[in-house]
Amino acid sequence: MSDTRRRVKVYTLNEDRQWDDRGTGHVSSTYVERLKGMALLVRAESDGSLLLESKISPNTAYQKQQDTLIVWSEAENYDLALSFQEKAGCDEIWEKICQVQGKDPAVEITQELIDESEEERFEEMPETSHLVDLPPCELNKLEEIADLVTSVLSSPIRREKLALALMNEGYIKKLLQLFQVCEDLENTEGLHHLYEIIRGVLFLNKAALFEVMFSDDCIMDIVGCLEYDPSLVQPKKHREFLTKTAKFKEVIPITDSELRQKIHQTYRVQYIQDIILPTPSVFEENFLSTLTSFIFFNKVEIVSMLQEDEKFLSEVFAQLTDEATDDGKRRELVNFFKEFCAFSQTLQPQNRDAFFKTLANLGILPALEIVMGMDDLQVRAAATDIFSYLVEFSPSMVREFVMQEAQQSDDDILLINVVIEQMICDADPELGGAVQLLGLLRTLIDPENMLAPTNKTEKTEFLSFFYKYCMQVLTAPLLANTAAEKTGKDAVVGSNKISAICPDNFQTAQLLALILELLTFCVEHHTYHIKNYIMNKDLLRRVLVLMNSKHTFLALCALRFMRRIIGLKDEFYNRYIIKGNLFEPVINALLDNGTRYNLLNSAIIELFEFIKVEDIKLLTAHIIDNFYKTLESIEYVQTFKGLNTRYEQEKDRQNQRLNSVPSILRNNRYRRDARVLEDDEEMWFNEDDEEEGEAVVPPVEKSKADDDFSGNYGKFIEAKKAVKESEDKENLPKRTSSGSLKFTFSHSAGAANGTNSTKSKSAAAPTSPASTNSSSSKTANSPAPVMTKQAGLVGLVDYPDDEEEDEEEEASPRKRPRLGS
Repeated sequence: MSDTRRRVKVYTLNEDRQWDDRGTGHVSSTYVERLKGMALLVRAESDGSLLLESKISPNTAYQKQQDTLIVWSEAENYDLALSFQEKAGCDEIWEKICQVQGKDPAVEITQELIDESEEERFEEMPETSHLVDLPPCELNKLEEIADLVTSVLSSPIRREKLALALMNEGYIKKLLQLFQVCEDLENTEGLHHLYEIIRGVLFLNKAALFEVMFSDDCIMDIVGCLEYDPSLVQPKKHREFLTKTAKFKEVIPITDSELRQKIHQTYRVQYIQDIILPTPSVFEENFLSTLTSFIFFNKVEIVSMLQEDEKFLSEVFAQLTDEATDDGKRRELVNFFKEFCAFSQTLQPQNRDAFFKTLANLGILPALEIVMGMDDLQVRAAATDIFSYLVEFSPSMVREFVMQEAQQSDDDILLINVVIEQMICDADPELGGAVQLLGLLRTLIDPENMLAPTNKTEKTEFLSFFYKYCMQVLTAPLLANTAAEKTGKDAVVGSNKISAICPDNFQTAQLLALILELLTFCVEHHTYHIKNYIMNKDLLRRVLVLMNSKHTFLALCALRFMRRIIGLKDEFYNRYIIKGNLFEPVINALLDNGTRYNLLNSAIIELFEFIKVEDIKLLTAHIIDNFYKTLESIEYVQTFKGLNTRYEQEKDRQNQRLNSVPSILRNNRYRRDARVLEDDEEMWFNEDDEEEGEAVVPPVEKSKADDDFSGNYGKFIEAKKAVKESEDKENLPKRTSSGSLKFTFSHSAGAANGTNSTKSKSAAAPTSPASTNSSSSKTANSPAPVMTKQAGLVGLVDYPDDEEEDEEEEASPRKRPRLGS
């Protein structure tokens, strides 16, 4: 198995006419009993598994190309190729194939590719059984030669015969000599015929002919023939471009002459395919498949040869990072690497893996960090392209580098921060580079590609790193453009003191939209880290300032951010939104939008519709208590009336629950074990859910769930107050959290103050049950019958401090003016 002569790569041709690498192994020709004949077997060099088992059929057409390739078709759309490391190995296997088929190993194709109808047709034409008779290669015969070449293109068998005739007689070089004569004589008609002949020979699609045509001494004359297209008034100047305009730049001198020749040949052949030859029609699309394969294998060979020359690549990296290298030289070095990486895309995954590991070992990422921070726009753009190849190939490799960099580096310059700063500082008015960098950042922070079994802690470690070192850099423009004007205690949550410094500059607005897009992605995929960041920075409040922007797309981005947060139905987020009164900017934007029926209008209504459909009780109660007077006039959708209906139904349900408490519990006061009480409460709420068939967000803990209900429904709060004050000291008292909700409405005075005193009191002080059915004085002196029932329930947990705390709570109406708006 160690014999390198038999070492091969197995390729198959995919639907896009590109070769896919199936693996590397060693080939042998062996008799296989199951197949009843000789077969080609390729076993993988890594584990000995069978990569290929192909019977050598007597009727299969095998082709030998470029001395080291054997190509054949096993089915109508299944082409195979063996690429040998050494010519000697290719010759050995070719002899075996020819031996089975009874052919002379000197031929380069063993069979003719024809269908049955064509076979029958040629059986009736015995004169085609021998090779095509080529006219003498003379000036006066050019028209006849052109007609012959054009006529055979529709017939596979005649194409094969013509190709063999052209090879046997050395006809191509004779034609090119005639071309030079015609050009010297300015024989336009002869030049037009030569164009048709050379174009037809290319469409014969034969690798053996390509080897001759694209050799150093022939290729420029081939290009010359293709300049004289009869359909053009003036011939194109392709040779002038290839020899004078297109310059071969050696950033580091290439000493390997074979490598230089391959690079020149590949560039020129690619130019012929992409620029000179017309786009093939549907009927001609397979005519140049061998030309595509020729270019493909050349590129693979070039990348392999460069990759193996470590001295060359090391010198390139040394000059790239050397401060003494002048800007022009560095630009050429970066462009070389960009081209090098583009060539690597022709490699198959396992080869690309080795390629990028070689670059990583040589220090491509530290080099990019230096280059991306330079002032030269061309250099930065090329470096970004190289970085994109690396990220798309292996995000884990980039993540591993940046985390090591943070631990080892003394300075604050990190590769990801350099990328973020390039995104923020993109000078392009359309932010083309910023969009590209945003996509790369999203790939790097996407948990979906952090599930590699080799490093199970990658997700936790990298996200912790990103939020510690990078998130503040990413959000800096957002926070700077939504700066708050704070004066002492005015900056409490719920205050509306943030000035509308919404950017009128279109480019800045676009940048903020990109940042919001990435933050929205984080909300969806980074539950824990982004939640902490939003809470600590009060980020949603800052984002909602952008609802005032004159750029509707930016306002929509801010709204989308909030919609994703609410879409999580997370209890902590919901409390944060209520505590900060963060629906107010959204409702202001809805009212500012007026009667316009546009995307902003629909998106805001969809937000509230989601809350209604998902029955998020906490948010429903907050919206109705605080904003319903303003929203009830909106009748072209039933969203807000539906929210109010949900709210009223929930209030009625709680009242029914309280009324259904047995009288023995209302009239007798005794102490019960707190754990038994919690079990009963949980069962009570579970029964409620089952009866109503409504989805409720699971509480984080029982005491917090009780707190949610008590904080939002007036009558139920007194029933739970004593339990909460003794069991859940870490939660803020409802009076305090309500007290911080200072909101103002510029659009409707009734929304804040209201003409309905009942609704106003309910919004301002939801902790006071009497505000829904009686005055504050009645609350202090003589509770209503409902309150008697509630008092009985409070007595279930009869701690010594209960009466004192109740008296303090009931004696607090003098604080209410501070809670109103």
